[in-house]
Amino acid sequence: HSKKMAEADPMQPELIKASDSDDECPELVPVSTKKIPVTIITGFLGAGKTTLLNYILTEQHKKRIAVILNEFGEGSAVEKSLAVGQEGELYEEWLELRNGCLCCSVKDTGVKAIENLMQKKGKFDYILLETTGLADPGPIASIFWLDDELGSDIYLDGIVTVIDCKYGLKQLEEKKSSGAVNEATRQVALADLILVNKIDLVSSAQLEAIKSKIRSINGLSQLVETVRSKIDLELILDLHAYDTSERVVTDLVSHLPPTSQSHPHSHHLDEAVCTVTFELHSDVVEDRLEDWLQDLLWEKSLCDRTGRAMHIMRMKGVLSMASELRRVIVQGVYELFEKERSTEWGDEQRINRLVFIGYNLDKDVLAESFKKLCI
Repeated sequence: HSKKMAEADPMQPELIKASDSDDECPELVPVSTKKIPVTIITGFLGAGKTTLLNYILTEQHKKRIAVILNEFGEGSAVEKSLAVGQEGELYEEWLELRNGCLCCSVKDTGVKAIENLMQKKGKFDYILLETTGLADPGPIASIFWLDDELGSDIYLDGIVTVIDCKYGLKQLEEKKSSGAVNEATRQVALADLILVNKIDLVSSAQLEAIKSKIRSINGLSQLVETVRSKIDLELILDLHAYDTSERVVTDLVSHLPPTSQSHPHSHHLDEAVCTVTFELHSDVVEDRLEDWLQDLLWEKSLCDRTGRAMHIMRMKGVLSMASELRRVIVQGVYELFEKERSTEWGDEQRINRLVFIGYNLDKDVLAESFKKLCI
């Protein structure tokens, strides 16, 4: 199991570009410290993803945005259209993604495709990556969150999911014969921003029903209602959902659902995907935390009261570590997690605040097991 333990390097060195001939002097190339955010756009076929991307590419926004379209095509090597919108103009070139689908191809395909793109076209301000309708964004997110080769140039900014108001509820409630979590639910569970699209096609009662369902699955994500996927670009870009910045800390404290199982039937044990959050005023021992995260995310040895293993799809938390002046931010997607030191607590009351999105979640068991990590 791999995990990322990022250490920020305050010293940005200069790179020396090796020349073809040994006789020439190498030239110094200043390293650009600006990383390019990658936003993953996901949603079922017909939800409005393509409309959203077309809107972004044709809107006058003065940003250089690369959009990588990623739909299944014929054959194994499918040429993909790649369009770059600059001041509303469309530039098109063909980029080959080997399997026609990023999450199905070998890990390097995604990385290499974007590296090639940047070599050909120079740096972009933003990269938007569309997934196929049935894709689980988790594995794709992991590639960009954890890939060291990408580390210098690209970072995962967040996952945007587009939901169709009219058919979304049916898609979210679909039961799979295998008993697995359906794709639409996974896309909502992992989203940092959700576009509730086509609100003009449903009644206010239908709109409330779909929003309530989305909230029960993911209590952390921001919801934006749209018609024909029209949205202020500032809401989609610069989400910083995987950062350890002050903003993440603030978001966790201000946008959290009440500290309870945010499912309306919290007294039942729910098999459905839901959001669970809790708080604890005490200091955590770091070594114990590491073991606990591995048990929870890797070994899945934490079970609910009926003995079913808890499955975490996404987690975020602000932690108060013993003998540490700074807040520690913990983030996780499926088996991957990262701990990073953030800003100092100062005079603020120290607290542990955690949010989990997943299934078979039992808040009491989670909170009790977490208490054992504290002094």
